[in-house]
Amino acid sequence: MIVLQTVAVAFAMFSAVPVPQFDWNEKNMRYALCAFPLIGLVCGGLWCLWGLLPLPAPAKTAGFCLIPVLVTGGIHLDGYADTCDALASYGDREKKLEILKDPHCGAFAVIRLCSYFTAYLALCACVDFTPRVGLVWTLALVLERALSGLAVAAFPLAKNTGLAHTFATAAHRRNVRRSLSLLCLLLVGALLAVGGFALPVAAAMVFLRYYFVAKGQFGGTTGDLAGWFLQKCELWMLAALTACQWGGLL
Repeated sequence: MIVLQTVAVAFAMFSAVPVPQFDWNEKNMRYALCAFPLIGLVCGGLWCLWGLLPLPAPAKTAGFCLIPVLVTGGIHLDGYADTCDALASYGDREKKLEILKDPHCGAFAVIRLCSYFTAYLALCACVDFTPRVGLVWTLALVLERALSGLAVAAFPLAKNTGLAHTFATAAHRRNVRRSLSLLCLLLVGALLAVGGFALPVAAAMVFLRYYFVAKGQFGGTTGDLAGWFLQKCELWMLAALTACQWGGLL
């Protein structure tokens, strides 16, 4: 029962998928970050189903672009937009953290979101769907969430409030780090085995930048920064996927 509650907590927080509602407590939040990657499986499964449908190319492209947003409810895009506003302010650490808490959407957030979806839609249009490509992308969607959860459990926290703090303090951080690190290694191995070697390289580069931006400019990670990382990681891995196809590797 605790396992099911843990999965439900993760889906209730990080997705728009309807799940039974439970009161959050020490037991069902302890490994909620380990259940977070399961949402990537849902996104990948729907992505593959959409790719198998006999639809016109524009419809497939739109579906590939929108499925992750529909599954997650846009929670990570919200963090991406807030972080883009904060980074564009060029203010000090306190100013950036204040912007992250501001519920209003600034001009730079709008500009970056429009740019993001333009790039994402264009890359989706370049994808020639095959079952192998679907498998690679599903593994990538799981990997980015495993890395995001790992960062929340491993990186310093910028503040003692907020989503990241809630999940990090409730987690059994050592066991979560070990579990998600092992999962990341297994996913990287699987991607290498099926020919998607460029995707974990892209993910590693974005993860490294995430660490330095979080620590250097914010003093640690936050829920918004976690969303910013996940969206950037997804975009760059999608670019790597199209590059692998263009190079004849997939």
